[in-house]
Amino acid sequence: MSLSKQVTTLWAKKRSEEGEHYWLPLITHLLDTQNTINWLFNHWFSEGQRQLLAQRLGEENVEKLVKFLGFVHDIGKATPAFQVKRSFDGDSELDVELLEKLVNNGFTGLDELTLAAPQESQHARAGEAILDREGVPESVTAIIGAHHGKPEERSQNKQIAIYTANYLQRDIGKSSTDKKIQKNWEQVQKSLFKYGLKLAGYEIVDEIPNINQPEAVLLEGLLIMADWLASSEYLGKDTEVPLFPLISLDQTFEEIDMKKRFRSAMMIWYQTGEWVPAQIATKGDPYKKYWGFDARPVQQIMTKAIADTKDPGVVIIEAPMGIGKTEIALLAAEQLAFKTGQDGLFMGLPTQATTNAMFARVEDWLESLAKMQDENFAIKLMHGKAEFNEDYRQIPNASNIDDEGAVVINNWFSGKKSILTKFAVGTIDNLLLMGLKQKHLFLRHLGFSNKVVIIDEVHAYDSYMNQYLYKAIEWLGAYHVPLIILSATLPKLKRNALLKAYYKGKYGKHFKKNVIAPTGWQNQQAYPLLSILDDKEIKQITDFNVQSNQESVELQVKRLQVTDTEVIQVVLRKICSGGIAGIIVNTVKHAQVLAKLVPDDVKLIVLHSAFLATDRVSLEKILEKTIGKNAKRPYKMIVIGTQILEQSLDIDFDVLFTDVAPMDLLLQRAGRLHRHCIKRPEMLKQPLLYVMGINEFGDYGSGNEAIYEKYLLMKTDHFLSDKIQLPNDISRLVQNVYDNNTDSEIEQLTEARDKFNTDFQCKKKKAKIFQIDNPNLEVSAMDDDMTIHGWLSRGQNHVDTDERKAAAAVRDIQETLEVILVQHLETGNFLMDGQNLKDCSPIKIAQQVIQIPQAITPNYKIDQVISQLETQTSHYFSDWQDSYWLRGELVLLLDKNFSGELDGWKLHYSPILGLSYEREGKDE
Repeated sequence: MSLSKQVTTLWAKKRSEEGEHYWLPLITHLLDTQNTINWLFNHWFSEGQRQLLAQRLGEENVEKLVKFLGFVHDIGKATPAFQVKRSFDGDSELDVELLEKLVNNGFTGLDELTLAAPQESQHARAGEAILDREGVPESVTAIIGAHHGKPEERSQNKQIAIYTANYLQRDIGKSSTDKKIQKNWEQVQKSLFKYGLKLAGYEIVDEIPNINQPEAVLLEGLLIMADWLASSEYLGKDTEVPLFPLISLDQTFEEIDMKKRFRSAMMIWYQTGEWVPAQIATKGDPYKKYWGFDARPVQQIMTKAIADTKDPGVVIIEAPMGIGKTEIALLAAEQLAFKTGQDGLFMGLPTQATTNAMFARVEDWLESLAKMQDENFAIKLMHGKAEFNEDYRQIPNASNIDDEGAVVINNWFSGKKSILTKFAVGTIDNLLLMGLKQKHLFLRHLGFSNKVVIIDEVHAYDSYMNQYLYKAIEWLGAYHVPLIILSATLPKLKRNALLKAYYKGKYGKHFKKNVIAPTGWQNQQAYPLLSILDDKEIKQITDFNVQSNQESVELQVKRLQVTDTEVIQVVLRKICSGGIAGIIVNTVKHAQVLAKLVPDDVKLIVLHSAFLATDRVSLEKILEKTIGKNAKRPYKMIVIGTQILEQSLDIDFDVLFTDVAPMDLLLQRAGRLHRHCIKRPEMLKQPLLYVMGINEFGDYGSGNEAIYEKYLLMKTDHFLSDKIQLPNDISRLVQNVYDNNTDSEIEQLTEARDKFNTDFQCKKKKAKIFQIDNPNLEVSAMDDDMTIHGWLSRGQNHVDTDERKAAAAVRDIQETLEVILVQHLETGNFLMDGQNLKDCSPIKIAQQVIQIPQAITPNYKIDQVISQLETQTSHYFSDWQDSYWLRGELVLLLDKNFSGELDGWKLHYSPILGLSYEREGKDE
């Protein structure tokens, strides 16, 4: 089937550069995209993704549909509304030249066309309308309408009738000229459509199938990826390596060697190998092979149980701190990838600190895989400060390495494309955002659908975040993505909710009727515990020969009801003959107050969120080197910190003091007490946990109750005895606190419980406002709810372009503000460590960021504060706008005493205490 000169004269892209004019014929871009999406489907898509789409449609039919979508995605550009569009750079000469080319090839009068409402038929919408006219199923046309990131609200089957001139150059008219012009455009559009049908392998339009919603989301993501790749003129912004370049205006489509163009582009772009997961042999010891240590019984039994699964969906690993859950999970990732055809991994963690700590471990694991397979594998660190991570910055770029068997970075996968990297370690926000209505959400779903997903520290997420977590897990279930969940302190209600969410996404809503499960599975309190959803069956492994696995440790628990000054005195007495004392409190303010009471002659480290990013990283490294595994410990030291110490660091205290917290978090903190097998000071050989902040039953102080629900604190207070056996008591204690059946054992709980339930319902309701719907697994040719129409509705513009706002939305936190601290003196501007800014690289300056306390920047004032800082920054550092690293950053100036002022607040920075603030002389 040949194409007319009219068709090959239509343009898809145009631009000017240094007086030269360039264009790309529409047919070229359509073929580029079709070739690209077909290649991605066959070579970049995982086997698991292909199997999911082929289950109902058959692999041959899926590939036809993929080719069809790739070709017709921009058919809406074959309209007058698009062809008369002006250049982005306003080059009227280029516009005239292309219009003349079109007029000379049969598009009479196009150069004189004025449309009343061309914006109503932008090309993605127009493409959907054209396909609808040709009889393509609505579930497929909706994909074309959404290929710029957001679907239409409903079918566009009335578009052409309402805005006829946008499609046919003339509105309905009786003159023969009008009809001829309209017929001309209609023939051009039909010609492209029929050409696309034929190239895809369809004989007639009726062969195009209806698809369900998850299938449509994945195909949409693949189409967007293919379109972006086929629209990439160069490999990256800072390179001249061509991918799909525009051509000179005097060149034609017929002069392009399309096969050579495509082959060249893909050879340049595809810089890494494909992970081919191997089956883990459980007869030997894979732990010895990978990590050089003998597997513990818990590790052996869990790995064997996972190996015995047939269609694994969810694996939940509950085991004590320090037992080696990460190693179990990484081996499980290989096992599940092998069984399900996945070829990537995402590991999600609660914070940037936990993510950074885990990244190095995953990188080591991935490097061993790369060497085994003799391939290069790309990895991505996904959080807001990833570019400042030294380990990450040392990884070579894929285009700069010739050796095989290495871990690399592929810079094409950046911004919204980051999650498309096959291997990624990031904060949990990246997964939670699967549930948030946000433009280009399809790419996020595409990126997760080819991976094994590991969620670490799953207990760390509150009831609001859990709503997004369950939503994300439902969609993972819809894509048959294997999921591994880790926790040392998981409430059974949450365990059950995680399993149900995945089942519901994979099989539909009839969980109770169809699930196969052992009696009493919902109340299982065995510990350690392995829960597996294998096809529709829930399996629970409880026998781990724990006695031979890990010695039981008895903690002595004492409640400490004294002033802050007296707390420090107790601490000093406990370490008078040597030892490391940890103090974990619930607020930065409390940490700073206690730190000021420590005598100058006692070694002290303070760690919390109110430090410069560079100082915090440095402090974390110092802590791990000082009291981490195999560290040379000081004779005597006090460490004071906030929740950071309970989550991120493999450190060991001889004695621990902690503010009261819910039981699961209290036990996490206790996991830092006598964590390693080392020699202790004589006075501290018995693990001793002091719990502060319990004034009396039901009174835990306003600070603690502002952070944690009083209901959970009261139940923790009730069930916390003076002795805890670890790990034996972990599950029992956690379940007692989170099981509402135990409420009857406690008096005076009614008011706190009612508030807890009310708050939970409010958070649940609030979380739904901006959430996508549950995956619809049904297929229908008549129902908008079963397509992707309206999937991202509700006017989500406020989170579409700002990742920080999106992250705040899924965490239910106030939008935060970060600044760069600079000491501003008459002699110049300096970093907090005394270095002159003139002697510092932009990236070093950009790393000196700190988060402004939320008390200073409440939502109603944040714009005012930003304006104040922008004025200050532009006055003193206008040249920052010319720097990639510093553009858009805000500065907070401090004086010679490291103090400053912001919106009526006094701030002070100390490398020992961090950032403190007060107003009108009073601590806030």
